[in-house]
Amino acid sequence: MEFSSKLIETAVTEISKLPGIGKKTALRLALHLLKSEQFQTEQLANALVKLRNEIVYCEKCFNISDDNICGICSSIKRDKNILCIVEDIRDILAIENTGQYTGLYHVLGGVISPIEGVGPEQLNISALVQRVQTEPVKEIIFALSPTMEGDTTTYYISKKIKALDIKTSSIARGIPIGGDLEYTDEITLGRSILTRTNYTTE
Repeated sequence: MEFSSKLIETAVTEISKLPGIGKKTALRLALHLLKSEQFQTEQLANALVKLRNEIVYCEKCFNISDDNICGICSSIKRDKNILCIVEDIRDILAIENTGQYTGLYHVLGGVISPIEGVGPEQLNISALVQRVQTEPVKEIIFALSPTMEGDTTTYYISKKIKALDIKTSSIARGIPIGGDLEYTDEITLGRSILTRTNYTTE
């Protein structure tokens, strides 16, 4: 891709480093910013710099936050007895968007993956164990990816907290609404049958 300006080329190069954005999309975004009012571009730049410099991670759950303790952990409306274990901050956003969960979270920061050199010590597992020992947690919900790494992480944590009187559960895995059985993989279909729910006409 040829550029008539080094400034445009640099902007396109940096924007294209973002996930899911190619050179053409990056060029379109750069040109859009160039045509926009200057204050709008400055607002975007300032917001990004402010985000990078001022964002912190919650000391309790490791969620992104403006303060040392995030809004979810500090909320009096959340159920302190239930703790949902997630791999990434994006998982919290996805679950919160459902409006179906009112407990607390704990972000591991990944899953155990020996192939990629990620062990328990690289994750927030020790903090989790310490947390459930000091907080009134009665149930832990594992909301990790249905992969071998996710299952390994779930098993490891379950063993670490086995001595504690805490109920453990995992999110249901099954057929998505609107999905066809013929296109569903065998593992998902098998788990859907094993974790079937009662059906009633009442």
